[in-house]
Amino acid sequence: MTVEVALSVMAGARVGHLLVCDEDGMRTGLITLARLTAVRDSTGYTDRIRLRDISGGSGHFPSPRRTPEAQRG
Repeated sequence: MTVEVALSVMAGARVGHLLVCDEDGMRTGLITLARLTAVRDSTGYTDRIRLRDISGGSGHFPSPRRTPEAQRG
């Protein structure tokens, strides 16, 4: 997901952060609206920057996304 798409999703959902997941559904970080705005407003910004390309300021979430089946136990 690109920065612009993420900003649009966040605006539509009226949230201040998004969880970032890899292709396997593993949570890899958290990105805030303030961080995305700072990236977009930076001099090195291009419309090709993706969330996974943004370093720093995100927490690490090593546990996998739980499926409804896993939640039932």
